This record gives sequence, structure tokens and C-alpha cells, in this order.
Amino acid sequence: MAKTKALAKTEKKILITGGTGFLGTHIVREFLDKGAKNLRVMASSVPAWMKDAGIEAFEGSVTSRNDVAKAVKNASAIYHLAGKVSRDNDDAAAMNKVHVEGTRILCGAAKEAKVKTIVMSSSSGTIAVSEEPEIVDETYPQPVDIFSRFAYYASKYYQERTALENFDGKGLKLVILNPSLLLGSGDERLSSTNVVLDFLARKIPFTPSGGLNFVDVRDTAQAFVNALEKGRHQEKYLLGAANWTFDEFFKRLKRLSGVSAPMIKVPKKLAVAGANILDSLFKNWNKTPPVEAKAVEMAEYFWYFDSGKAEEELDFTPRDPQETLQDTISYLRENFLGEGVFK
Repeated sequence: MAKTKALAKTEKKILITGGTGFLGTHIVREFLDKGAKNLRVMASSVPAWMKDAGIEAFEGSVTSRNDVAKAVKNASAIYHLAGKVSRDNDDAAAMNKVHVEGTRILCGAAKEAKVKTIVMSSSSGTIAVSEEPEIVDETYPQPVDIFSRFAYYASKYYQERTALENFDGKGLKLVILNPSLLLGSGDERLSSTNVVLDFLARKIPFTPSGGLNFVDVRDTAQAFVNALEKGRHQEKYLLGAANWTFDEFFKRLKRLSGVSAPMIKVPKKLAVAGANILDSLFKNWNKTPPVEAKAVEMAEYFWYFDSGKAEEELDFTPRDPQETLQDTISYLRENFLGEGVFK
């Protein structure tokens, strides 16, 4: 009996930072479905169902050196998902603290604890964004001149650089995964699916002229799990399912939901200028603007790419995007809008 307890205490763990978020929850479920018994989730608060499933809960922050040092103890691998999502450039300092400083702290503690592998979540936006509908891959020069306008993507870019610089050496493996817009069910914090919610609630006033890529969170989670063994050191993997203009995206949502798509199309310069004027006015009035200026600007670019590398090396298999959209719509209606409210 004493030996069993001793073994349980020294069993190597897979640490998942930010494991209670949209992607993190699906990765946890993917591991549980595969029979994993050695999971440790680090977050500000860990839900009861994870604890009931036998997951070791560690409540703390990646920005705390003391918390991180404790969290990485006896870890064989780390999934680094902790982050802050915001389209507001005023949140730049907060995002840099989590993404850049938190990653630096984690990498240092991981090396000190002799952790061999880190699988880190970044964003396709650090690689795949252009002014024209160009489909790129991981070899594409990072478009710093574009994404540096958006604090979130800039912070993810510097997070990648921080990890690459601070987690390298003999026997170590760092794998960076770059998913696009995550859709599907289970986004309790609306960190990713809010664009679909806004469409369903008829809050989108016009159709942007750009294009997006999106991917099912379940397929993304499976690729992350596979990356632990199949991912290569210091390699990046783009994860996406569909490259669509916003016009096509809204038309698909219309067919699946029955909600009318925005009829108005506004030229790029006018859309961005108008959104910035509204943003300034409403902030001067200490009110929330009807549209996010940076979100409008982002939607005028094309976020297209090819996921062939991940499909070949990580067995990434994106499902039919129609299924993803239908599941997203059903989840949002049931949990945020009320089923059948637009029927």
C-alpha cells in the first residue's frame, strides 16, 4: 500500500496551462477519452467535473514564478494554452504579461524541472494574414507589418519568439501549433465564437471585404494531442479547415440558421475610418462602441492558409466545415440565445 502511494506521488504528469478554456477543455476531454490518468490542469479555477474525472487541479497563474515552479514539478510534458484574448489594443500590456512574460517564466521553470517537451498554442495570425486572398503556409515570411497593428497577434508573435529562445537545448522539444478561428460547441467564455453569436443576434451591420479561416475545436484538440509524439522540435503547424470570404461565411450561416446576412457592403477604407470614428466618440462618452474598431480592420484582411503540413505530420483531419458551423449555431442558441428564438 505504501509503495502504491509513493508511485502515485512521483507519477509524471502532463501539465496543461489554461486547461479550462475553450481549446483546453477539449484537449482535456481528448486525453480522457484516450484513457489518460496523469493530467494536471493549471488555471485560476478548475471545474468540479475535471476534479471528479481524476485530474489534478492546480489553481494559479503563469505570471507567478512561485505558482509555475510548483505546477511544473514532476511534469513530463507541458501544454501551454494560457492566454488572454482581446481585440482592444488598450489590453496590450495585459496580453504581453500573460503571453510573453508568462511564457518566459514557464520555459525557465520547465528547464529547471527537467521537463522535456512543451506543446504551445499560438495563432495562425502570426503567419497567415495578407491584403490579398493569398493562401500561404508555414514557409511564408511572417507579415509583421500587418499583424503588429493588432496587439493580440503581436503578443502571440513575441510569445513564439520567447519560447523559441528560452526552451532550446539537448533533448528538449518545443512544438508550436497555430490554429485559426476556433468554432464548435463549448465556448463558455465566447472567446472565439462571438462572431457567430453576433451574426445570430443581428449585430453585424455590414459584410467585410476580407476573408477568414476557421477550424473545429475538436479537430484542433486532436492535433494538439498528436503533437506530443509526432510534432517536431521548433516547428510550427497551421491548423485550419476553410478559407472563405466573409460574404461566403455569412451566406453559409444564413442557410444553416435562417438568420439574414448583412445586406450592406462597405469599402475597406470607409469601413475602417467609420469604425475608428465611432470608437473614439463612444470612448469619449465612456460607452461601449457598437462595433470594435480593430475587429472591423481585421476583417478587411485575408487570413487564408494551407494546413498540409499538419495533415501530413500530425494526422490533422479537419471535418466538413458545415458540421462545425451547425454545431456552433446549435450551442450558441441553446446556451446564449434560447433555442428557436429566431424561428
